[in-house]
Amino acid sequence: MQYGKLLLNKVIDDNDVMALTRHNITESDMPSDVDRNTLRFITEYAEDNGGKAPSYATVAAEVEGFEYVPEVSDSFKWLTAQIKDHAAKLAVVEWFESGDFSRKLNEMGGREFVENELPKMLESVKLRTSVRDKVGTDVKTDGEKFLEEYDRRKEGKSFRLWKSRFSSIGEYISSNLYVVYGKSGRGKSVISLEEGVYAAQQGANVLLWAMEMGAYEVMVRIYVSLSGKTGVTTAEIHGEHMTAGFDSTDMRLGRLSEEFEKAFRIFVATINEHMEGNITVRAVDDEDFADRSIRALEADMDEVDADFVIIDPFYYMTYEKNTSKTAGGDASNTSMKLRALAGRSSAVIIAITQADETKEDKDEDGGRELALPNREDVKKTKSLLEDAYMLIGVDTDYKQGRGLVGVNKGRSGGEGNESEILYIPQVGIVKEIDVGSAALSGFNF
Repeated sequence: MQYGKLLLNKVIDDNDVMALTRHNITESDMPSDVDRNTLRFITEYAEDNGGKAPSYATVAAEVEGFEYVPEVSDSFKWLTAQIKDHAAKLAVVEWFESGDFSRKLNEMGGREFVENELPKMLESVKLRTSVRDKVGTDVKTDGEKFLEEYDRRKEGKSFRLWKSRFSSIGEYISSNLYVVYGKSGRGKSVISLEEGVYAAQQGANVLLWAMEMGAYEVMVRIYVSLSGKTGVTTAEIHGEHMTAGFDSTDMRLGRLSEEFEKAFRIFVATINEHMEGNITVRAVDDEDFADRSIRALEADMDEVDADFVIIDPFYYMTYEKNTSKTAGGDASNTSMKLRALAGRSSAVIIAITQADETKEDKDEDGGRELALPNREDVKKTKSLLEDAYMLIGVDTDYKQGRGLVGVNKGRSGGEGNESEILYIPQVGIVKEIDVGSAALSGFNF
């Protein structure tokens, strides 16, 4: 299949690298390694040279096996259609040959597979191999398209809402980027994981990129959180008996009591009863977790069909190239592309980052006063502040067993909302404190 080669040569001769973007041509569409390497070199060259395409001589010198074909007169649209048609055929064939088709058919049964899995797979192929023939949505002529989307949303088919554990946040809306931030050691990862576990309980497929923690540590936190909500034991907190989970320290060190170990093994074996969706963990000690780019994240999201994604932390990602040549441009470019990925994937993406360290106030007993960071305290890149649909501040103190979660920016409102929380993550107690004097009567805060 030579159409990939012809299109790339036309890009070079016409000096039109943007044609690849206009027609949604990616490396996965290319039929050979030579074509994929050629596409990669052309795009990287354009990023470093103001959008210009390299000469055919430069490509031939840099890409082994490249063959120059001059004066390709076919249109980009026609060549794209041939490439996408071939890519669609390959995607379907690969699905059959991978064994995934027969495995899911056997697992789900014929009717469920045909009604649910098959349409999803075909739609995925359709989206990846569609030929773009117009730009955007026309307000005058696409009214019917808007009404169709409205009806899908009305039926809950087009986008999803995932409830938050905290009233100040309310809910997470698909296709948006959320930023959780706070000072070092203030519970950002714990709060974000709590939201991920809750989304999984609601049926979401959650993907967690844990770039600071090993897989075992992350799994401990997940099991402790989930068991704390389902209630495997009780704990006395400030004189009140509360539902609690397995002790994270005992689990981490492998020293659960015989009784609790037996209960834990049963809990793990029956995890489906406690979590409708699923959580996939990519941890720092995974041997194949070397590529932490936007492209790799998107591939992982596609693989697990992710609805809810947590990036912990954002600044450990492999940043995109600094095409703007400005200070911090690589992080800004990564933030912008992360927001775009949330949009086209219809997923919720939570990016965790730090807040600048500031002076802290003490109460009359010398304890630290809880306070959410200011919105301008977002560290690493201010683009996260601009790109976020909602900016969520966190401050907790495990010694006090308390914390604050609140909204410092919300595109749909909510700025200034705060939730006071009970914070004892060691036994899976991380929850909002009910308002009212009666609810707080048992606590010495």
